[in-house]
Amino acid sequence: MPLTAIDETPVLIIVDLQKGIGGSRLQFFDSVVSNSRRLADAFRARGLPVVLVNVVGGSPGRTEARQARSDDAGQPRARPEGWTELRDELDPQDSDIRVTKKTWGAFHGTGLAEILATRGVTQAVITGVATSIGVESTARSAYEHGLHVVLATDAMTDPNPEAHRNSLDHIFPRLGERATTDEILDKLSASGILAGAA
Repeated sequence: MPLTAIDETPVLIIVDLQKGIGGSRLQFFDSVVSNSRRLADAFRARGLPVVLVNVVGGSPGRTEARQARSDDAGQPRARPEGWTELRDELDPQDSDIRVTKKTWGAFHGTGLAEILATRGVTQAVITGVATSIGVESTARSAYEHGLHVVLATDAMTDPNPEAHRNSLDHIFPRLGERATTDEILDKLSASGILAGAA
């Protein structure tokens, strides 16, 4: 179904587009970053909030995946220097909201819901990686916090194409509306939100 509307006070949430995540194992990654930047530029030009999310760790619970990424002593392997830094291509601005998380989703334990509530935000446009992990978790929380959710389908990717497709086809229709970057930008332009007016 097409995107029905852009609310008067939407937010753009860009999930985990950081220097340590990306590369050849993520299909279309350059396009994901480029489309996220296009959306960020349009939101910033209208004075609408942009949230840049990075991840610095994980929840403490034992998982098989964590065991596979740990050293012989059971400690997580050290990340390369700069791993958590946001990608330069996003052109981070002082006006952007920064969220650092230690879980999959951008809402848990970060205060993001409260920040958005004080700004009167009613809609979240979400991009980033990985579709089935950080993006989906953030979308679920946004939906549970009562926001209208828009998933920018060409501004997200996943190392597992099957998981990516499952989120797009089976999960996201239950959480919000799916649209391409161009469709979102067209709706934003038609919304009547003036540059710098928010």
